Amino acid sequence: MVQARKLGLIMLGVAAVVLACAIRYAWEPSIEPLLAPVSAGADKALLARGAQVAEVGDCMYCHTANRGEPFAGGMPLNTPFGVIYSTNITPDPNTGIGRWPLDAFTRALREGVSRDGHLLYPAFPYPHFTKMSDSDIAALYAYLMSLAPVSAPAHPNDLRFPLNFRPLVAGWNLLYLKTGELQPPDRPESVAWLRGRYLVEGAGHCASCHTPMNALGAEKSGEAFAGNLIDSWNAPPLNALTRAPKPWTQAQLVDYLRTGLASEHGAAAGPMLPVTQHLGNAPESDVEAIATYLMSLRPPPAPVQPALSHEEASATDDASARVIRTGGALFASSCAGCHASGAPMREIGGRPALGLSSVFTSDDPRNAIHLVLQGIPWNGSGTAHYMPPFADVLSDEQIADILAYVRTRYAQRPAWKDVSRTTATIRKEISQP
Repeated sequence: MVQARKLGLIMLGVAAVVLACAIRYAWEPSIEPLLAPVSAGADKALLARGAQVAEVGDCMYCHTANRGEPFAGGMPLNTPFGVIYSTNITPDPNTGIGRWPLDAFTRALREGVSRDGHLLYPAFPYPHFTKMSDSDIAALYAYLMSLAPVSAPAHPNDLRFPLNFRPLVAGWNLLYLKTGELQPPDRPESVAWLRGRYLVEGAGHCASCHTPMNALGAEKSGEAFAGNLIDSWNAPPLNALTRAPKPWTQAQLVDYLRTGLASEHGAAAGPMLPVTQHLGNAPESDVEAIATYLMSLRPPPAPVQPALSHEEASATDDASARVIRTGGALFASSCAGCHASGAPMREIGGRPALGLSSVFTSDDPRNAIHLVLQGIPWNGSGTAHYMPPFADVLSDEQIADILAYVRTRYAQRPAWKDVSRTTATIRKEISQP
């Protein structure tokens, strides 16, 4: 009893210290606002460089609501703790960053602190932006300040208590925010590798989507680029590109990042589609550098797949026979026109066979389900890849049968489990505003 009381007092003391530290850093001093708007100036090279930084960082996508004005904010960012809405980063003086001097903008990117001193939620990836250089931050600032101002007040966040108490972010920063530049690598690396690491770890913030998160919403230590779930899509591991059933090449990865299509791996969709659209506007040398760095990541040990028992193997054989009948018939009527061997659409643009697509060789069916339900929107370009949605055409069970058929017939892998249940869950998620 005495021991338990002592332990309780120790825990209470530790909590008090953590709370005191959090309160100490919960509010930062405000930075005086600009009295007059910053002139965009005539430095076209600086503005062009800032535009390139914005493309690599995918700034417009996260800061643009559906059917909203570019960079005016309002996009909902779903987190395990609720919904956070992105803010207006146009130079509007009242609702955007028009009154922000450069040092306030720099502090926001490096420390997650707004101009008025309140803390930003780490859904804004300042733990990565803190690695950006002074010159890139200044160029991005100049570019954003050159945009047309848009009046767009911030949308209230919808976070659960106590996480809607913003000062708690100070404790999160004490635990997880590591400011400062990237440290030199342990061994000499090429100029392209160094550039790629800077872009991936900094402005590109790739790990924020492709790294699993802990219970507090921070990237798990020691599991960088090991894959994650984003808006119910599977963000695949980036440290296993060379261990794919058909190993990626650097040229294929460059094509995928710049066009959204890789000849032997599939097409970008979901949250990754706008990333490739913006990287298509970035310098090709930067995309090649990103690919150089990602291709160098060491893959984790290959998982050992347990052997099926005789009963499981028999059940699998029976299920496969049913799938060939039902899923095959559905595939023939709904999908074969574009995806069957010899289909005309297969010959256009080097589209990969389904058996090579990373969507169907993945251990997780989520991306395949999303593709069938939502398709891939056409962006108006003659070279864009497109797929119509089937959410209103196929039932959950029919989608499960089709995907089981593709997995067994084309990808030569066992059918995924519980696909119809997962499909029902994803339907509900994507139907929410």
